[in-house]
Amino acid sequence: MNTVKKIALAMIIALPAFAHAGEAKVKWHDFNDYRDVEPGNNSPKGSFHKNVAKNFEKHFNKLAEKLPEGYTFNVEVTELDLAGDVRFGTMNELRIIKPIYFPRIDLNYSITDKDGKVISEANDVKLKDMGFMDRMKMGRDEAYYYDKRLITDWFEDELLPSLNLDE
Repeated sequence: MNTVKKIALAMIIALPAFAHAGEAKVKWHDFNDYRDVEPGNNSPKGSFHKNVAKNFEKHFNKLAEKLPEGYTFNVEVTELDLAGDVRFGTMNELRIIKPIYFPRIDLNYSITDKDGKVISEANDVKLKDMGFMDRMKMGRDEAYYYDKRLITDWFEDELLPSLNLDE
C-alpha cells in the first residue's frame, strides 16, 4: 500500500474520533394513545410498537451524533401519526401510503451540554409534512422513511442552526 493510501486510511479511521458525538434519550407515551401507530399485515401490536420505538430511537441517535461530544438530545414523543393509514385488504390490514395520510409528530425536546446545562428546549413542537410525497425520495427504501425525513428536516433546518454551535 502506498503512502497516500495509508494516510487516507488513517484519516478515515481517525476522523470519527474528532467528529461530533452527542447522544439521544427518547421518552415514549403509551403507543395505544398515539393517533396512528397501527401495524399492517396483522402484526402483533406489541412487537410493532417495539419496532417503531427501536427505529426512531436509532434515528434520533444518528441525528444526535451531529451534536458536540457530551451533548444530549432529550426527546419526548407526545403524538405520533405515521405516514399512511392502515386499511383492510382482502385478508390483511395494509398500511397504504397516500398524500392525504401525511406524517405528523409532536414532541418536547431539550438539548443539554456535557455539564447538564440546557442549551435549547421547547415544548409542543408540531411537525407535519403535508407534501411528503411531492418531494423526491432519496436513498434506499427504509422503514418509516417519510417520518424519519420529517424529523431530519426539522433537526437540520431548524434546530441545529438555532444552537449556534460554530461560535
